[in-house]
Amino acid sequence: MQPLRGASVVLRPTSDADIETLDRIVREPEVAAWWSVPDDYGDMLAVVVAGEVIGAIQFDEETDPEFRHASIDIFLTAHRQGQGLGTDAVRTLARWLIRERGHHRLTIDPAAANTAAIRSYRKVGFKPVGIMRAYGRDYRTGGWADGLLMDLLADEVT
Repeated sequence: MQPLRGASVVLRPTSDADIETLDRIVREPEVAAWWSVPDDYGDMLAVVVAGEVIGAIQFDEETDPEFRHASIDIFLTAHRQGQGLGTDAVRTLARWLIRERGHHRLTIDPAAANTAAIRSYRKVGFKPVGIMRAYGRDYRTGGWADGLLMDLLADEVT
């Protein structure tokens, strides 16, 4: 896969050289509140700004023609959050999934309490579909937390 270029970010396949950085980022308290440590960073794309790896984004594709769509997940280092870089990364990947991979619908599923992520995804055009009760682990409490299912149709991407 060729690198994808957004307004401020570049998305490129991760390399072995990225693993230590990504592992450190995902363990930051602000990130670890929403993410567990992945088993493998190899299926992710590094989010890069001015040569610095600031996080990772991943996608999954449903290839059954009856239900074809893709989903997205992202994490960024705490000191680069709130700068529009996550929005740029999600928008860049969404456009590629729609234009190059032919998906008509994308989903993203942040924790319902992750208001910063939800605000970012809305800027890309994602709309709330509904609450998924007790959807995923709350890494702060060890209990279950609700998730918000959001989707984006091909003609809605900003």
